Amino acid sequence: MAERHWPSTEVAIAVDLAVLTVRENDLQILLVERGTDPWQGHLALPGGFLDDSREDLRAAAERELTEETGLDLSHAHLEQLHTYGTPDRDPRRRVVTVCYLAFVPDLPTPAAGGDARATAWTPIAAVLDSSVELAFDHARIVADAVERARSKLEYTTLAIRFCPPEFTITQLRRIYEIVWGQALDQRNFHRKITGAEGVLIPTGGQAVHSGGRPAALYRGGPATVVYPAILRPAVLPN
Repeated sequence: MAERHWPSTEVAIAVDLAVLTVRENDLQILLVERGTDPWQGHLALPGGFLDDSREDLRAAAERELTEETGLDLSHAHLEQLHTYGTPDRDPRRRVVTVCYLAFVPDLPTPAAGGDARATAWTPIAAVLDSSVELAFDHARIVADAVERARSKLEYTTLAIRFCPPEFTITQLRRIYEIVWGQALDQRNFHRKITGAEGVLIPTGGQAVHSGGRPAALYRGGPATVVYPAILRPAVLPN
């Protein structure tokens, strides 16, 4: 049998983080300003290379986030979004990156550190419409992260985490509208969310808004899955 020769091309492994939150009535993502080449001065997702061949991917992601932004997500829900390995995605060499997604409420203002010159929460709309130019292929990664977050709201109770301990259906619906970027029919949403078993528990209390009717208060129930799923309204082509 002929001897097999393995490719000698060096491939670097990196991690990136797409950290989404709802701030100022808007869906926003955490970006850093790169302090080094390539793409120096451009905004990018926080991330970087593994320290060594024995470093765990998730540990590397948490380390890079802390170094570049000061935020600690070690106890938050992180999930792998996708692996990106287009040969020319990094001009320095072949780089394969594993992106992690976090969708977390109540995140503080980040502080720049490490290779980041500055950090900022940036409205998703500015990235998706290309008003903000991102380094590398990070615009594609952000689009994938937003789509994953939007789809999770269809079949999980993730949106409840962004509400107060006791909330109205209007407050919950508003989270869906912010993340999906679409207005929802009030009655239809109310019927679907209250009809999903184990998702909401009535508290018996009411919220009184100035000039409006009292609204029933709820808290999150034991369910983590919304069944039947609440699907996004179809977006009609122009």
